[in-house]
Amino acid sequence: MTERPAAIDAPPAGSFEDMLRIVEDLNTPAGYKAELIRGKIVVSPWSKLRYLRPMRRLRAQVEAHAPEGHVTETSPFLFVFPPSERGFGPDLFVADESAFDADGRHADGAALSLVAELTSDSTKDVDWLDKLDTYGRIVPVYLLLDMKIQEISAFWDPSPKGYRSRTNIPFGRPLHVPAPFDFELDTSEFILPEPEAGTSPE
Repeated sequence: MTERPAAIDAPPAGSFEDMLRIVEDLNTPAGYKAELIRGKIVVSPWSKLRYLRPMRRLRAQVEAHAPEGHVTETSPFLFVFPPSERGFGPDLFVADESAFDADGRHADGAALSLVAELTSDSTKDVDWLDKLDTYGRIVPVYLLLDMKIQEISAFWDPSPKGYRSRTNIPFGRPLHVPAPFDFELDTSEFILPEPEAGTSPE
C-alpha cells in the first residue's frame, strides 16, 4: 500500500448493495480504510500521526456542543449515502446514537449532524469534490481542515444542489460552527509545528 488512495480490483460494477457488501467484507491492511467513491472501492490510509492532536482537540470542542442524543467519534465507521451510491468513513463525525442500534457494519448518512475531514495532498481531491458534493446534500455541517495550508472551511445549509453557505479562515482565528452546534471553534489548537528537517509535512 502507498500513501495515496488507490482503487482496488473488484468484480464488474454491480448494484450499490453489491459493492457495499464487498467493502464490508474487505480485509484492509492495518491503518487503512475502504470507501465507495464514484462507483469504485478506494483504499486509503487513515490520518497521519501528526493529526492526532488537532483531531482530539477538534473532537473535544465539537462534542461539548453536539445535539442531544448525538455521539462524537473518530472511530472507523462507514456511512452510506444510497442516493449518491457513496460510502464514506469520515475522520470525525457527529451522529444520532440511535443509528448504531441496528445490526450491520454501516450506518445511514442521514444520521449525521456534522462531519470533519483533515485533508492533505493525498486526499484533497476527494474531500473537496466528491465528499463535499455528497455531504452537501444531507449533512448539516461539514468542516474541512486543510492541514498543509493551515486553513479550515465550514460548509452548512445543505440542499439538493449542495451547501448554500461557506466560510474559510486560517488556523488561529475563531470559526463559528453553525446550528445545530452554534459555537465559536478555537482553531489555534489545530496549528501543526514545523516538521523536523528531512521530513515531509504531508
